Amino acid sequence: MDKISDLKAIIIKTLDLNKAQDIISIDLKGKSSMADYMIIASGNSSRHIQSLSEQVLEKFKDNGLKNSKIEGKESGEWKLVDGIDLIVHIFHPEKRKFYELEKIWSELIPKENVMI
Repeated sequence: MDKISDLKAIIIKTLDLNKAQDIISIDLKGKSSMADYMIIASGNSSRHIQSLSEQVLEKFKDNGLKNSKIEGKESGEWKLVDGIDLIVHIFHPEKRKFYELEKIWSELIPKENVMI
């Protein structure tokens, strides 16, 4: 396995151990140049979402991604943890349903239509 696949497994395990819900991984290779993988998970409260995002950020930094950061710090309903080639979205379940990221990114998008 390559380094990004190993890191993806570490992040999924961390989310699972810390009671994140409905964890999914989406392979973005060939769909977007912004990242190789996207992980989406839900937390059950603003405090849980914040805690999960901080733990993911810590795992990124422990694995050499020193420039990783959390977006959405002011929001209690969603966080994005940017791990460069691995992006992690953590949502409150209602916001996750509203944005439907897994539906958007799971569909095959022809390369010529991707503009990111």
